[in-house]
Amino acid sequence: MSEWFEDETFWITYAPLMFDEVRWAEVKTSVDNILKLAPIGPGAPVLDICCGVGRHTSEFARRGFAVTGVDITQAYLDAAKETAAGAPIQPEFIHQDIRHFLRPKSFKLCLNLFASFGYFGNPRDDLLVLKNCARNLSPGGWFILETLGKEVEARDFLVTEEFERGGWQVRTEYEVVDDWEGVRNRWILRDGDKVVDRSFVLRLYSALEMKTALREAGFTQIDIFGGLDGRPYDQNALSLVARAAVK
Repeated sequence: MSEWFEDETFWITYAPLMFDEVRWAEVKTSVDNILKLAPIGPGAPVLDICCGVGRHTSEFARRGFAVTGVDITQAYLDAAKETAAGAPIQPEFIHQDIRHFLRPKSFKLCLNLFASFGYFGNPRDDLLVLKNCARNLSPGGWFILETLGKEVEARDFLVTEEFERGGWQVRTEYEVVDDWEGVRNRWILRDGDKVVDRSFVLRLYSALEMKTALREAGFTQIDIFGGLDGRPYDQNALSLVARAAVK
């Protein structure tokens, strides 16, 4: 049985909501901040898992890094190739489930950004992804993960929201499940008579749980931040950002 994130039509439909002008405008600053958190040399190999439409992949490529982007959605990879056109080094794009991508000791920086973690039905698969990232990094390499921290979600939790974006009238509904193991998301999109209604569960990690998982995966020197800008993970955190290294 396939999992919800394997449905390509889901991602095609929701792309205009996730990758609007505001998200694109944030990319250069995000990459600046990532390189401050995890300094790497010119032209270093970078792995971007769940690269999506290539926002960060293409920006790293424009800065001369040798980037590999991995995603399960072919339509996003096709868009990413167009986004990266003209970069001095063309990224390598791979259509694959990130649970199965393994290229040991090949990268100096591995990225998992934009809350692209916690999708799998089995938490062991989350750990598998972290272990793969650790194995894919060369000694001294960095892993940067940006996700929705459990503490941040609890602080800002809303049962429902309504807004307009990407030509859709959008209603979102949220429900805490399994004692805060995750949050069930329901997205209802309306455009005239057309209605799209989808639900999925995103697993959440606290800072302590994330540190524990990263250690189990083989990472060392683990730090938690409240955003890619390196702010503390405290009551003012924007997200949960983990920085981890391998020896």
